[in-house]
Amino acid sequence: MLSGYTIQESITERAKTIIERGIRNHDGQSVIIKRLKADNPNIKDISRLQHEYEISKDLDCSGIVKSYSLEADGNSFALILEDFGGQSLSQFLAATQLQLEAFFNIALSLTKTLIQLHQVPVIHKDIKPSNIIIHPETQLVKLTDFSVATRLPFQSPSIPAPNAIAGTLAYMSPEQTGRMNRYLDHRSDLYSLGVTFYQMLAGQLPFLSNDPLALMYAHLAEKPVPLHQEHNVPPALSEIILKLLAKRAEDRYQSAQGLQYDLQHCWSQLQTQGTIETFSLGQCDRASQLLIPQKLYGRETEVQTLLNAFDSIHNNNSRLILISGYPGIGKTSLVKELYYPLLRSRGYLISGKFDQLKRDTPYAAIAEAFQSLIRQLLTATQRELTHWQQQLQTALGDNAQIIIDLIPEAEFLIGKQPAVTPLIGKAAQTRFYRVFQQFVGVFCQPQHPLVLFLDDLQWADLASLQLIENLLSEETIQSFLLIGAYRNNEVDITHPLLNLRQKIHNSEIPIDEIQIQSLHFDDVDNIIKDTLKQETDQLSELKKLSNIIYQKTQGNPFLLANF
Repeated sequence: MLSGYTIQESITERAKTIIERGIRNHDGQSVIIKRLKADNPNIKDISRLQHEYEISKDLDCSGIVKSYSLEADGNSFALILEDFGGQSLSQFLAATQLQLEAFFNIALSLTKTLIQLHQVPVIHKDIKPSNIIIHPETQLVKLTDFSVATRLPFQSPSIPAPNAIAGTLAYMSPEQTGRMNRYLDHRSDLYSLGVTFYQMLAGQLPFLSNDPLALMYAHLAEKPVPLHQEHNVPPALSEIILKLLAKRAEDRYQSAQGLQYDLQHCWSQLQTQGTIETFSLGQCDRASQLLIPQKLYGRETEVQTLLNAFDSIHNNNSRLILISGYPGIGKTSLVKELYYPLLRSRGYLISGKFDQLKRDTPYAAIAEAFQSLIRQLLTATQRELTHWQQQLQTALGDNAQIIIDLIPEAEFLIGKQPAVTPLIGKAAQTRFYRVFQQFVGVFCQPQHPLVLFLDDLQWADLASLQLIENLLSEETIQSFLLIGAYRNNEVDITHPLLNLRQKIHNSEIPIDEIQIQSLHFDDVDNIIKDTLKQETDQLSELKKLSNIIYQKTQGNPFLLANF
């Protein structure tokens, strides 16, 4: 029992939480109580509930369920929320045949709420029917559950894409999956809203799969079936939802205000004419902040080289790619273009970065990369975890502790392991190489290739370079692509990296070298045009602006964006 409250009924039970309706004893106020299910929840779950309260408690918006307080609940906490007699939209849709009139009421209410929310600015990051509350009689609609929401930093329109999944995959924007070379901003919520609208009108999600990787790939690369083709939905409304579901954020609505205008136009036509005619979408859609397109410009040849190298490892090959260029030139952005083909091939892209101040720590960047891989695997289903556990135990045998010493997270996957027999000198090094080869070989298979990206190789320690050579020369490691990036202005003829390159070349291991140059003026001009989206009669003024920016930044993408 929660002190000071009387529980009346249990509303729903989720993976980590229980939602109940109750009465606050001191004033008789009806409330919703969101409490953690576990008697002794972990710090992460408690922090998430606290985060939800901190994000939502000061939001002054009529379309958001109010957070009253965060109360101590034994060894845990309970979040006390507003109760206006509603139910989740998912429950409402299960019991109701939704008509267009009701759709527009819900859609316009949610859009108005997003307008206010994005002005704070807060990104919700988990918009879906179970997080939308509707009163079944008054049709009052409110948004709830800010447990994974993000308040954007001051004067920053976006945040880096997450390293781990946070939210609900079925409703998640391509960039929110973390498998896309894009930052995250308010347009991610518009995508999730589009998935919700699609489900409201079609009675099903645009992409259906129980396989997380297949679902991610669908969000990134597959087109949903237009609603007007298989359901009784006006083509104009169908086009609005397809625009919300665009893969690239630049192709979606740029603001909730623009969406509101088009939805209102549809609703007005339906009320006055009884039908909805098609019209040009987004005529009143303008971003409230400067949003620079995140696609790559002027890198078509380099991307194709990368894709060709990736395709070649499906034939059980190992391959090395060395990417060089000045700081900010776009080496990392280029590598992340592999996310699409990797998802299609069910592969993994992992990365580590060498640090100038940690050059005395051997294998640091390589360990960092495989730590991220282990964390990805730990989010898999129990069946998949068992598979990986068995594969690793078979490959490593009694030497698994050697891997745990380098990558402590591996113990969460394979459990505690017996100590290994101590060795010294060359014998210890030889054993380490062999065990690490066996470890990497588990993840390098034609059915799930592995791409290892190591950044800032100019600061790599000698031990790491030797391990790289050892991995590439091991014939039992298949379907493995190692990509190394370095600043060519910091690597001279005496640098050990050049010695490694020569050894790899002499051993006839396939190697590609990509030297990234500054953007040409035409590329800079296209970025400016796409960013500002001005009319054709202003192109001469844009050309002048492009000239100024090109002269100031010399075509360096990082400097250009910051300028």
